[in-house]
Amino acid sequence: MTATINLPKIMQIGAGAINALPDTLISLGCQYPFIITDSTMVALGYTDKITELLSAQGIRYGIFSDTMAEPSEDSILPAVELVRQDKYDCLLALGGGSAIDTAKAIALLATHGGIMRDYKMPKPVNVRCMPVIAIPTTAGTGSEATQATIITDAKTDEKMLCMGPGLMPMAAIVDYELTLSLPLRIAADTGIDALTHAIEAYVSRKANLFSDQQAIAAMKLIGQNLLTTCQDAKDLAAREAVMLGATLAGIAFSNASVALVHGMSRPLGVHFHVPHGLSNAMLLPTVTEYSITSAPQRYAQCALHMGLVDNLEDEKAAHSALLKQLRLINLTLKVPSLAEFGVQKEVFFNALPLMAEQALASGSPNNNPRLVSKDEIIALYKTAWAGE
Repeated sequence: MTATINLPKIMQIGAGAINALPDTLISLGCQYPFIITDSTMVALGYTDKITELLSAQGIRYGIFSDTMAEPSEDSILPAVELVRQDKYDCLLALGGGSAIDTAKAIALLATHGGIMRDYKMPKPVNVRCMPVIAIPTTAGTGSEATQATIITDAKTDEKMLCMGPGLMPMAAIVDYELTLSLPLRIAADTGIDALTHAIEAYVSRKANLFSDQQAIAAMKLIGQNLLTTCQDAKDLAAREAVMLGATLAGIAFSNASVALVHGMSRPLGVHFHVPHGLSNAMLLPTVTEYSITSAPQRYAQCALHMGLVDNLEDEKAAHSALLKQLRLINLTLKVPSLAEFGVQKEVFFNALPLMAEQALASGSPNNNPRLVSKDEIIALYKTAWAGE
């Protein structure tokens, strides 16, 4: 079996990597960047850091700071129009996964026109788009190294998954120092999101030798440092490890795909506005327990790579250690159940048939080790609602 691997053309990684931004633009032949970010990045001064670097080199720029936590097509259209009007030649995506996903979608529509539904999976985005330079400020989504974006259709409340090499950022600047001011809740949710990426990529039916190596490294880095990162903000080595692990996990799932957790997670964001990383965290223990029997060796290896067992002589013991750790992470990092999050039981249960259909329609569950029916997804949602 062959695997087609897609990566950013340039990756700057490590403390102070952000200072390489002007040189990165020059190497890509970009002269007029449009910064895609959000109001939080402006308030925290991260946008100023970027504009100071650009101004010092005499590089003109524009700023769009109205990205949404759950980007919809309607929310990106004003930026698409600005890109066309002012003839920017690249996009700088500054922020978490939402900002980077937004920039990818803007680049796609500004370059090729149409609407996002035209590019929804299973139709791959193979066309080249204007360059995106991704600058993540969370250690979680890995979007800086993935060929995917998720944009909501506001009319149908559907989270549309778009994938293909045309959506891969041209460059990624991964500087863990940009994550040092993250609130605990965001650090926890994005960190579990990254761990989910690594595990799902490793057990995916589309896993390959290349993606396996990225997923294994990510599980080691994240699994052994996530709790420390969230409990001790001064542990810079742990923060750096989780940041790199998140990028590697992004490379892994971009080249192997995610699975059932992500398929079920997206409808929770659409219908109940649960942040993506948090919804993954709510689902990960339940879906892992459901799936283990269909890939027992792979899940046991996850426990080994996360440092939870020393050997694989007893697969069941490794499975138990993995499930125990996933639940401990949620408990320690105060991940609520859906009920505790405030989702009303009657409303939630009434939405389950539609949510299950949307989860299946996303295609991600087809990559899961254990294939799932609509009724089984509904049962898993019920378990997750109660936090069992």
